[in-house]
Amino acid sequence: MSFQIPRGTQDIVPGTSELWQYIESKARDICRRYNYHELRTPIFEHTELFQRGVGDTTDIVQKEMYTFQDRGDRSLTLRPEGTASAVRAYVNNKMYGLPEQPVKLYYIGPMFRYERPQSGRMRQFVQFGIEALGSNDPSIDAEVIALAMGLYQELGLNKLKLYLNSLGDKESREAHRKALVQHFEPRIGEFCSDCQNRLEKNPLRILDCKKDRDHELMGTAPSIVDYLNEGSAHYFSKVKEALDHMDIEYVLDDRLVRGLDYYNHTAFEIMSDAEGFGAITTLSGGGRYNGLVEEMGGPSTPGIGFAMSIERLLMALEAEGIELPVEKSIDCYVVTMGDEAQAASNGLVQKLRRAGISTERDYLDKKMKGQFKAANRLQSKYVAILGDEEIERNEINVKNMITGEQEAVSLAEVSSYLIDKLKEEDGE
Repeated sequence: MSFQIPRGTQDIVPGTSELWQYIESKARDICRRYNYHELRTPIFEHTELFQRGVGDTTDIVQKEMYTFQDRGDRSLTLRPEGTASAVRAYVNNKMYGLPEQPVKLYYIGPMFRYERPQSGRMRQFVQFGIEALGSNDPSIDAEVIALAMGLYQELGLNKLKLYLNSLGDKESREAHRKALVQHFEPRIGEFCSDCQNRLEKNPLRILDCKKDRDHELMGTAPSIVDYLNEGSAHYFSKVKEALDHMDIEYVLDDRLVRGLDYYNHTAFEIMSDAEGFGAITTLSGGGRYNGLVEEMGGPSTPGIGFAMSIERLLMALEAEGIELPVEKSIDCYVVTMGDEAQAASNGLVQKLRRAGISTERDYLDKKMKGQFKAANRLQSKYVAILGDEEIERNEINVKNMITGEQEAVSLAEVSSYLIDKLKEEDGE
């Protein structure tokens, strides 16, 4: 019987996994510089967490969650996004009581959504995201955006566009909500069933509908910008001012609403302008979600964050023809000749690895020529040749595979010899 991988998932095999590791290491490094700390949450949570946190009018909750009953008849859901879990962890672990505020968190891990698989859209996908909880300063909004843009740019992406909007505070949103209801209600029967359900619950979500995006009422819908009260407009101006000081360019888009119910004030998306990237150009998005912590049972706490898909990031890199500088070589390959040398190589290889030298040897009883071919395939920087005669002399021949230079080295000193040579190549 042959087993196939489930639809909407992928195997990340050697040769590709190194790209993921490189991106993840870059993400961790930029978080270190911005003073964000890793949070790891369960892959599944109680279903109500996402119903309350993400919003029951969203496509995620209504159509895309992987939900199941466990043996205790509890409803559990594989996490479809990271913010709800992060806020739940923030409340459960009383991080709001920490002396250092805001609490700045990041996560990297798999998420799950049941949707039609397509390029850059998987049923299991990996998100990198950050959350900053505990500050109402517009500068932290700009910082979150700067971190996202910075990671893309440090990986080499150039064809980026940042779209920015404000959804306003509760008062502004309520005024805008009433205007949207008045606008859409007379002709709501012309819209899809999802939009009809959203009219009273969350009419802002109608603007995010993919089915009815070409309807004429979409183009004439009231703009949130016209309903921002003085406080919301001032807050948004401070966010833009901070971005200007950071030399981060942005495009104002009053139709940008994001797909989750918990957003207010700042909302943003980062798009790829690369030719051939695809119809879905969004790389990442996020925004402010004041009120979500209270919804999870915590104290009144402001928050802002974003999430990006690693899969879509890889697509953008490919579209721009960017090759990541992933290390594909090893430091040393031990070639053996003779039974005694083959047995002794076990200890030698272990010694080199313990010294921090990436090392490989033959496990298929290949001839010397075959071992050298294997070393070439692995792009080994050095080959250490050990025969029975070398063992008698207590030495080993080390060959530089680029220059061809070869030198006899004491077996006791081979680790330090290779370490020095590798440091010289690295310019240390």
